[in-house]
Amino acid sequence: MSSPASPDAEPQTSPAPEGTAAPTGERPKHAFLRSPAGHAALLGAWGAVLMTFGSFGSGSVRRIDPLLEDIYLSWLRFGHGQLLSRIILWVGVLLMIAAWVRVGRATLAGHVTVRDLWTVLPAWTAPLLVATPMFSRDAYSYLAQGALLRDGFDPYEVGPVVNPGVLLDNVSNVWTTTTTPYGPVHLLLGAGITSITDDNVVTGTWLWRLTMLPGLALMAWAVPKLARRMGGNPAIALWLAVLNPLVLIHLVGGVHNELLMVGLMIAGIVLVLEGRHLGGIALVSLGAAIKATAGLALPFLVWVWMIHERDRARAEGREPAAPVRLFAKAAGLGLVVFAAVFGGTSLLAGVGIGWLTALSGSSKIINWLSLPTMMAHAVTWVTPWRLGSVLDITRMLCAIALVMILVWAWWRFRRTERDAIFGIVVALTAVTLLSPAALPWYYSWPLAVAAAFAMSPRVLMVLVALSTWLMLIFNPDGSIGMYNIAHVALAVFASIVAARSLVTYDPLRLRLRPRPASPAGAARDDRA
Repeated sequence: MSSPASPDAEPQTSPAPEGTAAPTGERPKHAFLRSPAGHAALLGAWGAVLMTFGSFGSGSVRRIDPLLEDIYLSWLRFGHGQLLSRIILWVGVLLMIAAWVRVGRATLAGHVTVRDLWTVLPAWTAPLLVATPMFSRDAYSYLAQGALLRDGFDPYEVGPVVNPGVLLDNVSNVWTTTTTPYGPVHLLLGAGITSITDDNVVTGTWLWRLTMLPGLALMAWAVPKLARRMGGNPAIALWLAVLNPLVLIHLVGGVHNELLMVGLMIAGIVLVLEGRHLGGIALVSLGAAIKATAGLALPFLVWVWMIHERDRARAEGREPAAPVRLFAKAAGLGLVVFAAVFGGTSLLAGVGIGWLTALSGSSKIINWLSLPTMMAHAVTWVTPWRLGSVLDITRMLCAIALVMILVWAWWRFRRTERDAIFGIVVALTAVTLLSPAALPWYYSWPLAVAAAFAMSPRVLMVLVALSTWLMLIFNPDGSIGMYNIAHVALAVFASIVAARSLVTYDPLRLRLRPRPASPAGAARDDRA
Protein backbone atom coordinates (compact mmCIF):
# COMPACT_ATOMS: atom_id res chain seq x y z
CA MET A 1 0.00 0.00 0.00
CA SER A 2 1.38 3.40 -0.89
CA SER A 3 1.58 6.40 1.37
CA PRO A 4 -1.01 9.22 1.22
CA ALA A 5 -0.61 11.65 -1.62
CA SER A 6 1.45 14.73 -1.05
CA PRO A 7 2.28 17.77 -3.21
CA ASP A 8 5.67 16.37 -4.26
CA ALA A 9 4.64 12.74 -4.63
CA GLU A 10 4.75 10.98 -7.96
CA PRO A 11 1.37 10.47 -9.60
CA GLN A 12 -0.21 7.14 -8.82
CA THR A 13 -1.40 5.45 -11.99
CA SER A 14 -2.42 2.00 -12.96
CA PRO A 15 -0.10 0.01 -15.22
CA ALA A 16 -0.65 0.08 -18.96
CA PRO A 17 -2.26 -3.06 -20.37
CA GLU A 18 0.13 -5.88 -21.14
CA GLY A 19 1.53 -5.88 -24.64
CA THR A 20 0.78 -2.24 -25.35
CA ALA A 21 3.43 0.22 -26.39
CA ALA A 22 4.25 3.32 -24.45
CA PRO A 23 2.75 6.57 -25.75
CA THR A 24 4.37 7.89 -28.89
CA GLY A 25 2.79 11.31 -29.25
CA GLU A 26 4.89 14.43 -29.54
CA ARG A 27 5.86 16.01 -26.25
CA PRO A 28 7.56 19.29 -25.46
CA LYS A 29 11.32 19.23 -25.67
CA HIS A 30 13.00 18.13 -22.44
CA ALA A 31 9.62 17.09 -21.01
CA PHE A 32 11.03 13.72 -20.02
CA LEU A 33 13.93 15.24 -18.06
CA ARG A 34 11.49 17.41 -16.12
CA SER A 35 9.29 14.44 -15.21
CA PRO A 36 9.76 12.20 -12.13
CA ALA A 37 11.14 9.49 -14.42
CA GLY A 38 13.62 12.01 -15.84
CA HIS A 39 14.73 12.93 -12.33
CA ALA A 40 15.25 9.23 -11.67
CA ALA A 41 17.31 8.97 -14.84
CA LEU A 42 19.60 11.75 -13.57
CA LEU A 43 19.86 9.93 -10.25
CA GLY A 44 21.02 6.82 -12.11
CA ALA A 45 23.65 8.84 -13.96
CA TRP A 46 24.99 10.11 -10.63
CA GLY A 47 25.06 6.53 -9.43
CA ALA A 48 27.21 5.58 -12.42
CA VAL A 49 29.60 8.46 -11.63
CA LEU A 50 29.92 7.32 -8.01
CA MET A 51 30.55 3.74 -9.08
CA THR A 52 33.27 4.88 -11.43
CA PHE A 53 35.06 6.87 -8.73
CA GLY A 54 34.64 4.09 -6.16
CA SER A 55 35.99 1.50 -8.58
CA PHE A 56 39.44 3.10 -8.54
CA GLY A 57 39.95 1.91 -4.98
CA SER A 58 37.57 -1.01 -4.46
CA GLY A 59 36.89 -2.48 -7.89
CA SER A 60 38.83 -5.33 -9.45
CA VAL A 61 41.94 -3.18 -9.38
CA ARG A 62 45.36 -4.03 -10.72
CA ARG A 63 47.72 -5.58 -8.21
CA ILE A 64 50.23 -2.81 -8.95
CA ASP A 65 48.67 0.43 -10.13
CA PRO A 66 51.26 3.08 -11.09
CA LEU A 67 48.56 5.27 -12.67
CA LEU A 68 46.89 5.94 -9.32
CA GLU A 69 50.29 6.56 -7.78
CA ASP A 70 51.14 9.11 -10.47
CA ILE A 71 47.96 11.09 -9.77
CA TYR A 72 48.32 10.70 -5.98
CA LEU A 73 45.23 8.53 -5.56
CA SER A 74 46.91 5.28 -4.55
CA TRP A 75 45.61 5.83 -1.00
CA LEU A 76 42.16 4.82 -2.32
CA ARG A 77 43.34 1.20 -2.55
CA PHE A 78 44.33 0.75 1.09
CA GLY A 79 42.89 1.03 4.60
CA HIS A 80 40.39 3.81 5.13
CA GLY A 81 40.73 4.91 1.52
CA GLN A 82 39.62 1.50 0.31
CA LEU A 83 36.72 1.49 2.77
CA LEU A 84 35.64 4.92 1.53
CA SER A 85 35.91 3.73 -2.07
CA ARG A 86 33.80 0.70 -1.31
CA ILE A 87 31.10 2.77 0.36
CA ILE A 88 31.02 5.19 -2.57
CA LEU A 89 30.78 2.33 -5.08
CA TRP A 90 27.96 0.56 -3.22
CA VAL A 91 26.06 3.84 -2.85
CA GLY A 92 26.37 4.27 -6.62
CA VAL A 93 25.06 0.74 -7.23
CA LEU A 94 22.06 1.33 -4.96
CA LEU A 95 21.32 4.67 -6.60
CA MET A 96 21.29 3.09 -10.04
CA ILE A 97 19.04 0.27 -8.86
CA ALA A 98 16.66 2.77 -7.24
CA ALA A 99 16.67 4.90 -10.39
CA TRP A 100 16.08 1.87 -12.60
CA VAL A 101 13.07 0.78 -10.54
CA ARG A 102 11.60 4.31 -10.55
CA VAL A 103 12.01 4.55 -14.33
CA GLY A 104 10.43 1.10 -14.58
CA ARG A 105 7.44 2.19 -12.52
CA ALA A 106 6.87 5.13 -14.87
CA THR A 107 7.37 2.88 -17.90
CA LEU A 108 4.87 0.37 -16.57
CA ALA A 109 2.38 3.22 -16.13
CA GLY A 110 2.86 4.26 -19.76
CA HIS A 111 4.70 7.54 -19.06
CA VAL A 112 8.02 6.62 -20.67
CA THR A 113 8.69 5.83 -24.33
CA VAL A 114 11.37 3.81 -26.05
CA ARG A 115 12.89 7.08 -27.26
CA ASP A 116 13.07 8.32 -23.64
CA LEU A 117 14.91 5.17 -22.61
CA TRP A 118 17.34 5.54 -25.49
CA THR A 119 18.31 8.92 -24.05
CA VAL A 120 18.83 7.40 -20.59
CA LEU A 121 21.11 4.62 -21.84
CA PRO A 122 24.18 6.71 -22.79
CA ALA A 123 23.87 8.78 -19.59
CA TRP A 124 24.06 5.63 -17.47
CA THR A 125 26.74 4.01 -19.62
CA ALA A 126 29.25 6.79 -20.32
CA PRO A 127 30.72 7.08 -16.78
CA LEU A 128 31.25 3.31 -16.64
CA LEU A 129 33.47 3.40 -19.73
CA VAL A 130 36.37 4.84 -17.72
CA ALA A 131 35.86 2.80 -14.54
CA THR A 132 38.21 0.15 -13.28
CA PRO A 133 36.69 -3.29 -13.98
CA MET A 134 34.09 -4.06 -11.32
CA PHE A 135 32.75 -7.32 -9.83
CA SER A 136 35.07 -9.44 -12.00
CA ARG A 137 38.69 -9.74 -13.13
CA ASP A 138 37.76 -11.29 -16.48
CA ALA A 139 39.00 -8.26 -18.43
CA TYR A 140 42.55 -9.10 -17.41
CA SER A 141 42.07 -12.69 -18.59
CA TYR A 142 40.81 -11.39 -21.94
CA LEU A 143 43.94 -9.30 -22.37
CA ALA A 144 46.22 -12.19 -21.41
CA GLN A 145 44.41 -14.56 -23.80
CA GLY A 146 44.71 -12.06 -26.63
CA ALA A 147 48.41 -11.66 -25.88
CA LEU A 148 48.85 -15.42 -26.18
CA LEU A 149 47.58 -15.38 -29.75
CA ARG A 150 49.53 -12.20 -30.50
CA ASP A 151 52.75 -13.80 -29.30
CA GLY A 152 52.34 -17.04 -31.26
CA PHE A 153 50.80 -19.33 -28.66
CA ASP A 154 47.64 -21.37 -29.14
CA PRO A 155 45.24 -20.22 -26.39
CA TYR A 156 43.36 -23.52 -26.76
CA GLU A 157 46.47 -25.46 -25.82
CA VAL A 158 48.09 -23.32 -23.08
CA GLY A 159 47.00 -20.86 -20.41
CA PRO A 160 48.30 -17.32 -19.77
CA VAL A 161 50.93 -18.70 -17.36
CA VAL A 162 53.24 -19.53 -20.30
CA ASN A 163 53.47 -15.85 -21.25
CA PRO A 164 54.76 -13.97 -18.18
CA GLY A 165 54.39 -10.21 -17.94
CA VAL A 166 52.22 -7.41 -16.67
CA LEU A 167 49.10 -8.91 -18.23
CA LEU A 168 49.60 -12.22 -16.48
CA ASP A 169 50.21 -10.46 -13.16
CA ASN A 170 46.60 -9.26 -13.06
CA VAL A 171 44.85 -12.48 -14.11
CA SER A 172 42.87 -14.18 -11.36
CA ASN A 173 44.96 -17.02 -9.96
CA VAL A 174 42.34 -19.64 -10.80
CA TRP A 175 42.54 -18.85 -14.55
CA THR A 176 46.30 -18.54 -15.08
CA THR A 177 46.65 -22.17 -16.20
CA THR A 178 43.22 -22.46 -17.87
CA THR A 179 42.95 -22.57 -21.65
CA THR A 180 40.57 -20.19 -23.41
CA PRO A 181 36.88 -21.25 -23.46
CA TYR A 182 35.93 -18.55 -25.99
CA GLY A 183 35.62 -18.61 -29.75
CA PRO A 184 37.98 -17.38 -32.47
CA VAL A 185 36.41 -13.91 -32.78
CA HIS A 186 37.12 -13.30 -29.10
CA LEU A 187 40.74 -14.26 -29.68
CA LEU A 188 41.05 -12.09 -32.78
CA LEU A 189 39.68 -9.10 -30.89
CA GLY A 190 42.03 -9.75 -27.97
CA ALA A 191 45.04 -10.14 -30.24
CA GLY A 192 44.17 -6.93 -32.08
CA ILE A 193 43.70 -4.95 -28.88
CA THR A 194 46.95 -6.15 -27.30
CA SER A 195 48.81 -5.50 -30.57
CA ILE A 196 47.65 -1.88 -30.38
CA THR A 197 48.13 -1.34 -26.64
CA ASP A 198 51.05 -3.73 -26.09
CA ASP A 199 50.94 -4.65 -22.37
CA ASN A 200 49.22 -1.47 -21.18
CA VAL A 201 46.43 -2.73 -18.94
CA VAL A 202 44.53 0.56 -18.70
CA THR A 203 44.26 1.27 -22.43
CA GLY A 204 43.73 -2.41 -23.15
CA THR A 205 40.76 -2.57 -20.77
CA TRP A 206 39.35 0.64 -22.22
CA LEU A 207 39.62 -0.69 -25.78
CA TRP A 208 37.92 -3.93 -24.74
CA ARG A 209 35.01 -1.88 -23.41
CA LEU A 210 34.75 0.12 -26.62
CA THR A 211 34.91 -3.08 -28.66
CA MET A 212 32.03 -4.59 -26.68
CA LEU A 213 29.93 -1.41 -26.85
CA PRO A 214 28.34 -2.17 -30.27
CA GLY A 215 26.66 -5.09 -28.52
CA LEU A 216 24.81 -2.67 -26.27
CA ALA A 217 23.71 -0.64 -29.29
CA LEU A 218 22.50 -3.81 -31.01
CA MET A 219 20.51 -4.77 -27.92
CA ALA A 220 18.94 -1.31 -27.68
CA TRP A 221 17.92 -1.58 -31.34
CA ALA A 222 16.80 -5.21 -31.41
CA VAL A 223 15.04 -5.77 -28.07
CA PRO A 224 12.13 -3.36 -28.79
CA LYS A 225 11.74 -4.86 -32.27
CA LEU A 226 11.66 -8.36 -30.83
CA ALA A 227 9.06 -7.25 -28.28
CA ARG A 228 6.79 -5.97 -31.05
CA ARG A 229 7.01 -9.35 -32.79
CA MET A 230 6.33 -11.29 -29.58
CA GLY A 231 3.47 -9.11 -28.33
CA GLY A 232 5.38 -7.49 -25.49
CA ASN A 233 5.78 -3.86 -24.53
CA PRO A 234 8.85 -2.46 -26.36
CA ALA A 235 9.58 0.14 -23.67
CA ILE A 236 9.32 -2.35 -20.82
CA ALA A 237 11.48 -4.83 -22.75
CA LEU A 238 14.17 -2.19 -23.30
CA TRP A 239 14.01 -1.13 -19.65
CA LEU A 240 14.21 -4.72 -18.37
CA ALA A 241 16.82 -6.18 -20.71
CA VAL A 242 19.12 -3.24 -21.48
CA LEU A 243 18.91 -0.59 -18.76
CA ASN A 244 18.95 -3.25 -16.08
CA PRO A 245 21.85 -2.54 -13.65
CA LEU A 246 22.70 -6.24 -13.80
CA VAL A 247 23.43 -5.74 -17.51
CA LEU A 248 25.07 -2.30 -17.44
CA ILE A 249 27.21 -2.72 -14.32
CA HIS A 250 28.34 -6.26 -15.02
CA LEU A 251 28.61 -6.25 -18.81
CA VAL A 252 29.88 -2.68 -19.28
CA GLY A 253 31.45 -2.02 -15.88
CA GLY A 254 32.71 -5.58 -15.58
CA VAL A 255 33.94 -5.75 -19.20
CA HIS A 256 32.36 -9.05 -20.27
CA ASN A 257 32.22 -10.42 -23.80
CA GLU A 258 28.58 -11.36 -23.16
CA LEU A 259 27.72 -7.80 -24.14
CA LEU A 260 28.77 -8.28 -27.76
CA MET A 261 27.66 -11.91 -27.85
CA VAL A 262 24.12 -11.16 -26.65
CA GLY A 263 23.84 -8.11 -28.91
CA LEU A 264 24.76 -10.14 -32.00
CA MET A 265 22.43 -12.97 -30.97
CA ILE A 266 19.40 -10.70 -30.42
CA ALA A 267 20.04 -8.74 -33.62
CA GLY A 268 20.40 -11.99 -35.56
CA ILE A 269 17.11 -13.32 -34.16
CA VAL A 270 15.33 -10.14 -35.25
CA LEU A 271 16.77 -10.36 -38.77
CA VAL A 272 15.61 -13.97 -39.11
CA LEU A 273 12.12 -13.01 -37.91
CA GLU A 274 12.07 -10.25 -40.52
CA GLY A 275 12.87 -12.77 -43.25
CA ARG A 276 16.57 -11.99 -43.67
CA HIS A 277 17.53 -15.53 -42.76
CA LEU A 278 21.10 -15.76 -44.03
CA GLY A 279 22.14 -12.43 -42.49
CA GLY A 280 20.46 -13.26 -39.19
CA ILE A 281 22.09 -16.67 -38.91
CA ALA A 282 25.43 -15.09 -39.81
CA LEU A 283 25.09 -12.62 -36.92
CA VAL A 284 24.13 -15.34 -34.44
CA SER A 285 27.05 -17.45 -35.68
CA LEU A 286 29.35 -14.48 -35.18
CA GLY A 287 28.06 -14.26 -31.61
CA ALA A 288 28.77 -17.96 -31.13
CA ALA A 289 32.30 -17.33 -32.39
CA ILE A 290 32.70 -15.05 -29.39
CA LYS A 291 31.01 -17.30 -26.84
CA ALA A 292 29.39 -20.63 -27.66
CA THR A 293 26.18 -19.79 -25.78
CA ALA A 294 24.77 -17.80 -28.72
CA GLY A 295 24.78 -20.98 -30.79
CA LEU A 296 21.85 -22.30 -28.75
CA ALA A 297 19.55 -20.02 -30.74
CA LEU A 298 20.49 -21.50 -34.13
CA PRO A 299 18.46 -24.76 -34.05
CA PHE A 300 15.32 -22.81 -33.10
CA LEU A 301 15.87 -20.33 -35.94
CA VAL A 302 15.70 -23.25 -38.35
CA TRP A 303 12.05 -23.65 -37.34
CA VAL A 304 11.42 -19.94 -37.99
CA TRP A 305 12.91 -20.24 -41.47
CA MET A 306 10.76 -23.31 -42.21
CA ILE A 307 7.63 -21.46 -41.05
CA HIS A 308 8.45 -18.54 -43.36
CA GLU A 309 9.00 -20.85 -46.33
CA ARG A 310 5.69 -22.59 -45.68
CA ASP A 311 3.75 -19.34 -45.24
CA ARG A 312 5.28 -17.80 -48.36
CA ALA A 313 4.26 -20.79 -50.45
CA ARG A 314 0.69 -20.56 -49.18
CA ALA A 315 0.60 -16.81 -49.81
CA GLU A 316 1.66 -17.44 -53.41
CA GLY A 317 -1.02 -20.11 -53.85
CA ARG A 318 1.46 -22.97 -53.92
CA GLU A 319 1.48 -26.18 -51.92
CA PRO A 320 4.28 -25.98 -49.33
CA ALA A 321 7.10 -28.45 -49.69
CA ALA A 322 7.17 -31.45 -47.40
CA PRO A 323 8.44 -30.66 -43.86
CA VAL A 324 11.49 -32.84 -44.43
CA ARG A 325 12.48 -30.83 -47.52
CA LEU A 326 11.84 -27.53 -45.74
CA PHE A 327 13.99 -28.67 -42.85
CA ALA A 328 16.76 -29.86 -45.16
CA LYS A 329 16.83 -26.48 -46.92
CA ALA A 330 16.78 -24.32 -43.78
CA ALA A 331 19.13 -26.49 -41.74
CA GLY A 332 21.47 -27.09 -44.66
CA LEU A 333 21.85 -23.43 -45.62
CA GLY A 334 22.06 -22.43 -41.95
CA LEU A 335 24.85 -24.95 -41.40
CA VAL A 336 26.74 -23.62 -44.41
CA VAL A 337 26.53 -20.06 -43.06
CA PHE A 338 27.61 -21.16 -39.59
CA ALA A 339 30.53 -23.15 -40.99
CA ALA A 340 31.61 -20.23 -43.15
CA VAL A 341 31.54 -17.76 -40.25
CA PHE A 342 33.10 -20.04 -37.67
CA GLY A 343 35.56 -21.65 -40.07
CA GLY A 344 36.60 -18.34 -41.59
CA THR A 345 37.27 -16.67 -38.25
CA SER A 346 39.12 -19.77 -37.02
CA LEU A 347 41.37 -19.64 -40.09
CA LEU A 348 42.02 -15.96 -39.51
CA ALA A 349 42.94 -16.66 -35.90
CA GLY A 350 45.00 -19.71 -36.88
CA VAL A 351 43.29 -21.93 -34.30
CA GLY A 352 41.15 -25.05 -34.34
CA ILE A 353 38.14 -26.04 -32.24
CA GLY A 354 40.04 -26.55 -29.00
CA TRP A 355 37.61 -24.20 -27.26
CA LEU A 356 35.18 -27.14 -27.06
CA THR A 357 37.41 -28.98 -24.59
CA ALA A 358 38.31 -25.73 -22.82
CA LEU A 359 34.65 -25.23 -21.87
CA SER A 360 35.20 -27.66 -19.00
CA GLY A 361 37.41 -25.04 -17.34
CA SER A 362 34.30 -23.40 -15.89
CA SER A 363 34.04 -26.34 -13.48
CA LYS A 364 36.55 -24.50 -11.30
CA ILE A 365 33.77 -22.08 -10.36
CA ILE A 366 31.79 -23.24 -7.33
CA ASN A 367 28.89 -21.11 -6.12
CA TRP A 368 25.20 -21.35 -5.36
CA LEU A 369 24.07 -19.85 -8.67
CA SER A 370 24.08 -23.23 -10.47
CA LEU A 371 21.71 -26.06 -9.61
CA PRO A 372 24.42 -28.79 -9.47
CA THR A 373 26.28 -26.84 -6.80
CA MET A 374 23.08 -26.19 -4.83
CA MET A 375 22.28 -29.90 -4.88
CA ALA A 376 25.80 -30.89 -3.85
CA HIS A 377 25.83 -28.50 -0.92
CA ALA A 378 22.42 -29.77 0.21
CA VAL A 379 23.67 -33.36 0.15
CA THR A 380 26.73 -32.52 2.27
CA TRP A 381 24.43 -31.06 4.93
CA VAL A 382 22.79 -34.43 5.61
CA THR A 383 25.60 -36.86 4.76
CA PRO A 384 29.28 -37.21 5.71
CA TRP A 385 30.32 -37.02 2.04
CA ARG A 386 32.72 -34.35 0.85
CA LEU A 387 31.64 -31.65 -1.59
CA GLY A 388 34.04 -32.60 -4.38
CA SER A 389 32.84 -36.19 -4.81
CA VAL A 390 29.17 -35.19 -4.55
CA LEU A 391 29.65 -32.35 -7.02
CA ASP A 392 30.94 -34.74 -9.67
CA ILE A 393 27.72 -36.72 -9.42
CA THR A 394 25.32 -33.76 -9.35
CA ARG A 395 27.06 -32.16 -12.30
CA MET A 396 26.79 -35.39 -14.28
CA LEU A 397 23.07 -35.72 -13.46
CA CYS A 398 22.39 -32.10 -14.39
CA ALA A 399 24.35 -32.48 -17.63
CA ILE A 400 22.13 -35.41 -18.61
CA ALA A 401 19.03 -33.42 -17.65
CA LEU A 402 20.29 -30.46 -19.66
CA VAL A 403 20.72 -32.50 -22.84
CA MET A 404 17.22 -33.94 -22.43
CA ILE A 405 15.68 -30.49 -21.84
CA LEU A 406 17.44 -28.97 -24.84
CA VAL A 407 16.24 -31.76 -27.15
CA TRP A 408 12.71 -31.59 -25.71
CA ALA A 409 12.55 -27.79 -26.00
CA TRP A 410 13.81 -27.83 -29.58
CA TRP A 411 11.11 -30.28 -30.64
CA ARG A 412 8.35 -28.91 -28.43
CA PHE A 413 8.65 -25.26 -29.51
CA ARG A 414 8.61 -25.57 -33.28
CA ARG A 415 5.15 -24.70 -34.54
CA THR A 416 5.14 -20.87 -34.60
CA GLU A 417 7.59 -17.97 -34.49
CA ARG A 418 6.55 -17.27 -30.92
CA ASP A 419 7.10 -20.90 -29.96
CA ALA A 420 10.59 -20.91 -31.42
CA ILE A 421 11.67 -17.73 -29.65
CA PHE A 422 10.22 -18.98 -26.37
CA GLY A 423 12.19 -22.18 -26.93
CA ILE A 424 15.36 -20.08 -27.04
CA VAL A 425 14.43 -18.64 -23.65
CA VAL A 426 13.94 -22.15 -22.25
CA ALA A 427 17.27 -23.34 -23.68
CA LEU A 428 19.26 -20.36 -22.38
CA THR A 429 17.63 -20.62 -18.94
CA ALA A 430 18.32 -24.35 -18.74
CA VAL A 431 21.98 -23.85 -19.64
CA THR A 432 22.34 -21.08 -17.07
CA LEU A 433 20.84 -23.15 -14.26
CA LEU A 434 22.15 -26.63 -15.09
CA SER A 435 25.70 -25.91 -16.25
CA PRO A 436 28.52 -26.81 -13.86
CA ALA A 437 28.99 -23.14 -13.01
CA ALA A 438 27.07 -19.90 -13.26
CA LEU A 439 27.89 -16.26 -12.61
CA PRO A 440 25.50 -13.31 -12.16
CA TRP A 441 25.99 -11.90 -15.65
CA TYR A 442 25.07 -15.27 -17.24
CA TYR A 443 21.45 -14.46 -16.45
CA SER A 444 21.60 -11.66 -19.02
CA TRP A 445 21.43 -14.37 -21.72
CA PRO A 446 17.84 -15.54 -21.21
CA LEU A 447 16.71 -12.14 -19.91
CA ALA A 448 17.51 -10.43 -23.22
CA VAL A 449 15.11 -12.72 -25.09
CA ALA A 450 12.48 -13.23 -22.37
CA ALA A 451 11.96 -9.46 -21.99
CA ALA A 452 10.24 -9.41 -25.38
CA PHE A 453 7.21 -11.29 -24.09
CA ALA A 454 4.23 -9.66 -22.37
CA MET A 455 4.57 -9.91 -18.59
CA SER A 456 2.28 -9.12 -15.70
CA PRO A 457 3.45 -6.68 -13.00
CA ARG A 458 3.89 -9.65 -10.67
CA VAL A 459 6.30 -11.39 -13.06
CA LEU A 460 8.18 -8.13 -13.54
CA MET A 461 8.49 -7.80 -9.75
CA VAL A 462 10.07 -11.26 -9.58
CA LEU A 463 12.55 -10.35 -12.32
CA VAL A 464 13.38 -7.06 -10.60
CA ALA A 465 14.03 -8.91 -7.34
CA LEU A 466 16.19 -11.52 -9.10
CA SER A 467 18.16 -8.90 -11.05
CA THR A 468 18.77 -6.85 -7.90
CA TRP A 469 19.87 -9.87 -5.88
CA LEU A 470 22.24 -11.06 -8.60
CA MET A 471 23.66 -7.54 -8.87
CA LEU A 472 24.37 -7.32 -5.14
CA ILE A 473 25.57 -10.83 -4.34
CA PHE A 474 29.14 -10.36 -5.59
CA ASN A 475 31.71 -7.97 -4.15
CA PRO A 476 33.16 -5.13 -6.25
CA ASP A 477 36.58 -6.80 -6.31
CA GLY A 478 35.09 -9.90 -7.93
CA SER A 479 34.92 -12.09 -4.84
CA ILE A 480 31.75 -14.02 -3.98
CA GLY A 481 29.51 -12.69 -1.22
CA MET A 482 27.18 -15.70 -1.20
CA TYR A 483 28.91 -17.38 1.73
CA ASN A 484 28.52 -14.35 4.00
CA ILE A 485 25.13 -14.56 5.73
CA ALA A 486 24.96 -10.83 6.43
CA HIS A 487 25.74 -10.04 2.78
CA VAL A 488 23.06 -12.45 1.56
CA ALA A 489 20.49 -11.05 4.01
CA LEU A 490 21.12 -7.47 2.91
CA ALA A 491 20.91 -8.48 -0.75
CA VAL A 492 17.58 -10.24 -0.13
CA PHE A 493 16.21 -7.20 1.72
CA ALA A 494 17.25 -4.84 -1.07
CA SER A 495 15.71 -7.19 -3.65
CA ILE A 496 12.36 -7.26 -1.88
CA VAL A 497 12.33 -3.47 -1.54
CA ALA A 498 13.22 -3.06 -5.22
CA ALA A 499 10.45 -5.44 -6.29
CA ARG A 500 7.85 -3.68 -4.14
CA SER A 501 9.05 -0.30 -5.38
CA LEU A 502 8.10 -1.25 -8.92
CA VAL A 503 4.42 -1.01 -8.04
CA THR A 504 4.49 1.01 -4.80
CA TYR A 505 5.89 4.50 -4.44
CA ASP A 506 6.89 4.11 -0.79
CA PRO A 507 7.26 0.39 0.04
CA LEU A 508 8.91 1.05 3.42
CA ARG A 509 6.36 3.75 4.31
CA LEU A 510 9.12 6.21 5.14
CA ARG A 511 7.40 9.38 3.98
CA LEU A 512 6.19 11.54 6.84
CA ARG A 513 2.46 11.62 7.34
CA PRO A 514 0.83 14.97 8.18
CA ARG A 515 0.45 15.25 11.93
CA PRO A 516 -3.20 15.48 13.06
CA ALA A 517 -4.16 18.87 14.47
CA SER A 518 -4.60 19.03 18.26
CA PRO A 519 -7.97 20.16 19.65
CA ALA A 520 -6.41 23.39 20.91
CA GLY A 521 -4.92 24.08 17.54
CA ALA A 522 -8.21 23.37 15.85
CA ALA A 523 -9.96 25.82 18.20
CA ARG A 524 -7.41 28.53 17.40
CA ASP A 525 -7.97 27.86 13.71
CA ASP A 526 -11.70 28.20 14.17
CA ARG A 527 -11.28 31.56 15.96
CA ALA A 528 -9.06 32.74 13.17
